[in-house]
Order: sequence, then structure tokens, then C-alpha cells
Amino acid sequence: MSQLFSPLSLGPLALDNRIVIAPMCQYSAEMGLMGDWHQMHYGNLAQSGAGLLIIEAAAVEPRGRITYADVGLWDDATEAAMAKVLKAVRRYSAMPVGIQLAHAGRKASCARPWDGGGAIAPGQANGWQTVSASALPFMDSDPAPNALDQAGIDAIVAAFVDAARRADRLGLDLIEIHAAHGYLLHQFLSPLANQRSDQYGGSLENRMRLVLQVFDAVRDAVGKDKAVGVRISGTDWVEGGWDLTQSLTLAKALDARGCDFIHVSSGGLSPAQQIPVGPNYQVPLAEAIKAQVTMPVIAVGLITEPEQAEALLTEGRTDAVALARGMLYNPRWPWHAAAKLGAKLKVSPQYLRSEPHEVKGLFE
Repeated sequence: MSQLFSPLSLGPLALDNRIVIAPMCQYSAEMGLMGDWHQMHYGNLAQSGAGLLIIEAAAVEPRGRITYADVGLWDDATEAAMAKVLKAVRRYSAMPVGIQLAHAGRKASCARPWDGGGAIAPGQANGWQTVSASALPFMDSDPAPNALDQAGIDAIVAAFVDAARRADRLGLDLIEIHAAHGYLLHQFLSPLANQRSDQYGGSLENRMRLVLQVFDAVRDAVGKDKAVGVRISGTDWVEGGWDLTQSLTLAKALDARGCDFIHVSSGGLSPAQQIPVGPNYQVPLAEAIKAQVTMPVIAVGLITEPEQAEALLTEGRTDAVALARGMLYNPRWPWHAAAKLGAKLKVSPQYLRSEPHEVKGLFE
């Protein structure tokens, strides 16, 4: 039996297989509101046959958006817009759907990638004042963020809780807290971005404090019947920054708190990063964490071939694999993987006639 197509539980959530569609920002919202693009996009991905679909980073407050065109989940209007999309997606798919809750911190207020992606200064069109752990910009040429004071930190925690409650009301099956890729929670973790001298800075225990507070608050808000996990960058790929040793400490602290999964990526905190990009390049980070925690680990990073994904699971290097760009390129990747690995898939009846003659029995 294929390990890739074997079931997996992320806390209370049961998945039919171990293929996860990672969150991928679409930069296509209006004032945080999902629209027609999202209905089409997520409706398509929900027919992929993956075990889990995670909605793109949803900002927990307007200033937490990466760009002015990011999705949000901070008020009744953004919740209602997401509800409309989810209603359409669920009408034709039973695939579990989760959401990534995020705050971009100092990497907010940027142009969309296809418009250059650069930082937009406060006062310019589509720009606003950003916040971070310290008043250090991502790039030297970027506007400096404001360092959050205690009241600001408390407001961030409250914003994550409010968004989590909205996600729970929407019936989303899973919540992923975004503490990776150089965004706000990662900014507090990394000594490259966090130069505070209070209880949130300096020691590793202090730098982990906000991530753990957000996790605890979200867990308390939605209860143990909702899968709640965290995405981290296993390393900054920069000397003196956040690294695997610190990630292991954080992962063990989350595991002890009852975290339901950890999704291990890397980088994004510093433009000085030196990333050895290649197939499976982030898998050793996930593998090292898996060896020291009991919660399931999701690996990601240039996992493109079915046999490659299968080997990672049979070798015990991860519990699940996530695809992002590869799923955009080929939204039926799980279909092709099942055909290669001799597995069966459930598909909507409208697609049953597409079963290839050479792999009869692919569709249940």
C-alpha cells in the first residue's frame, strides 16, 4: 500500500492521504475580501484529490497584510466573503479545508509580486506603517517598522484569537499559525530581527514567548476539537540567525502544549539568506524535528515527484508532504501520483469518465 495515500490524523482531523496543499497567496482580494478568483481557484484545488487544502495566509488585521490585495479575516465583512467562497467549494468537495492565520509585520505594505513586490512607504498609495519586534526594516532601503510595545503585542494576540474564532465559525477544519518566512511571529523568533531588551527579546525563551502565547490563546479560543498547528522556518540560512537548534527547542515546546502538527519550511527573514535550493532541500529540517516530537510533521520544498514523496514517507523522514507551486502548475498532481503508486482516489462523479484506460481502478 502506498504510504503517500495512507490516512493520517492531525490531532482531531482525519485525512484520507498525506498530500497537503500548502498556503499560497493569490494577491487578488479587495480590502481583504475574497472574491470570484478565490472561488474559482479553491474550487479547482478542492478537486485535486489531496488530503488537505490550506487557504492562503489570511491577515488577522489590515496592517498585517503583505500587500493591499491580501486576504483577511479580521471583521464581519471578510468573514462573510470567505463564507461565500467556502459554501461554493464545499458544495462539490468533501476535502478538509484549513486556513493559515498570519501577520506580515515589517514585510507588510508591499506591492504585489507582479508589480515588483517592493515595500510601499506610509502615505503612498496602498502603503501603511508597519510594525515588528524592533524598528529594523527587512531591507536597509525599506521604511522602518514601529517596534511593538506591550499594548501592541497584546492587540496582536487578540487579533489572532478573533480570526481563529471566525475560522471556527466558518467551519474550517484546521488552523495553521504562520510563524515562518520572515513574517511577524518569525521576526520575534529571530535575533536578526528581534533586538528587544524586554521579556520578548534576548534569550531564546523570551524570543519564543509571543509564538507560544499566540498558540495557547488560539488553542483556548477554539478548543481541542479543532486541529491547530504552526508553520515555522527551520532556519534563516544566515549566520547568527534563527537556526535548527532553536527550531528544535520551539518544536518541543509546542509539542508539550498539544500542538497538532508542525509545518517546516525555511528562510524569508533576511535578504542575506543563502539557501541551497534543490530537491528535498528543506526535508532535513523536518526530519530532525520529527525525531524529537510526537506531533505529525509536514515537509515542504521542491517535492515534485510521486516516487520522491513516497520515499520520504517510507523512509520515515516526514509524516506528510506539502506542495505549493507544483500544485499551481498541475492541480491534478495527486491523480497522477495515485496512478504511478497504484493507489485509489475519490473524485467527483463529473470526472469519473476521465479515468485513463491504462490505469483502470484509479477512481473509487
